[in-house]
Amino acid sequence: MEKNSNFSPRKGEKRDPFHVIHKVPSGDSPYVRAKHVQLVDKDPEAAIVLFWKAINAGDRVDSALKDMAVVMKQQDRAEEAIEAIKSFRDRCSKQAQESLDNVLIDLYKKCGRVEEQIELLKRKLQMIYQGEVFNGKATKTARSHGKKFQVSIKQETSRILGNLGWAYMQQTNYTAAEIVYQKAQLIEPDSNKACNLGLCLIKQARFDEAQSVLQDVLQGRIPSSDDCRSLSRAEELLSEIETRPPELESQVPSSPGLYIEETILEGLDLLMNEWAPFRSRRLPIFEEISSFRDQVAC
Repeated sequence: MEKNSNFSPRKGEKRDPFHVIHKVPSGDSPYVRAKHVQLVDKDPEAAIVLFWKAINAGDRVDSALKDMAVVMKQQDRAEEAIEAIKSFRDRCSKQAQESLDNVLIDLYKKCGRVEEQIELLKRKLQMIYQGEVFNGKATKTARSHGKKFQVSIKQETSRILGNLGWAYMQQTNYTAAEIVYQKAQLIEPDSNKACNLGLCLIKQARFDEAQSVLQDVLQGRIPSSDDCRSLSRAEELLSEIETRPPELESQVPSSPGLYIEETILEGLDLLMNEWAPFRSRRLPIFEEISSFRDQVAC
């Protein structure tokens, strides 16, 4: 039977317009054309050119710069994306800066620019310390794969600390990574970070402590968003401990030392759930404690 091109929806039904179906904005501005080429035509290189035009035309610059950087990353043009964000972020609104920082962190990670990644992560922690994130609120609305969800400052801090710990591990600074992961676990326990903490302890030849952490993962005592992956990794690390050569027992590898700004991390011993926005803009989790340096030095 031939398809009726004049088909009309039944009463009460509503046909989605083109821009809703394809998740592109409506209109005919440079930014809209860029999104159409990106999402409908599936032509990333042409989309990048059109995003440039949107930025130069002042058309939705916040979104155009972020989207262009993401597409550039997908096209293995991460270095160009970094320079684009640095060059044009001053044209973006204050509200867009946080999301641009998140894109920049991913770009630094892809390019192996660990030092810059660490500095930006520490700056984001400093902003939390100063109460400059989420517009003073306890949560914000985020989006992933087209779905909206709520993120708390507690979750955001734990996420940033997880990224910071991973960056320190890339520098083989396992002392700093261990402390960062310990703080992240105090805020919001997570099995993936626990596995990374276990690896940091293994790298410092502290096998009994590592076993204890990894057994907590296997016994389900630490929450997990990906049980199978975390359990598999914990088993692999425990196997690595059990099959280690005996001579490693007495070897304690040297560490490059801790070099985290104390004003950022000294106060992470206090739990995030003690914070209430009406009390103070400075989060109790970041109150300074004098014993932290002595703890590291011991």
